[in-house]
Amino acid sequence: MPFVRIAIPAGETVSFKQNVGQAIHDAMFKTINIPEDDKFQVLSEHGEGELMYDDNYLGVDRSEKCIFVQITMKHGRTPEQKRALYNAIAENLHSRVAWRKQDVMIILNENDLIDWSFGNGEAQIAGE
Repeated sequence: MPFVRIAIPAGETVSFKQNVGQAIHDAMFKTINIPEDDKFQVLSEHGEGELMYDDNYLGVDRSEKCIFVQITMKHGRTPEQKRALYNAIAENLHSRVAWRKQDVMIILNENDLIDWSFGNGEAQIAGE
């Protein structure tokens, strides 16, 4: 049930955007065991000056092509799963769309089942 927000520099093709979304989804499927059909993503393009970051924070050499990936998901994944997820996303983006791994920033936000409604104003997965 992850919800993914992806911020990319403006000017990429529809095919590129679809490949980015699929690369991230495939990494989540492989590393944090989400269902294959559990795909909810928002991809937004940002023009010059709209994605702000330090070029060398924590010794990572970033270019003008930085991508931000924000994943909101139910808590419970282990640190090992999270590290595997970060690596799989960076590897997939590098191999599928030739994106530099240094230009991929990933942020996880965790919450509880009650924090999700998939429609109809109901908390379908919250339990009682």
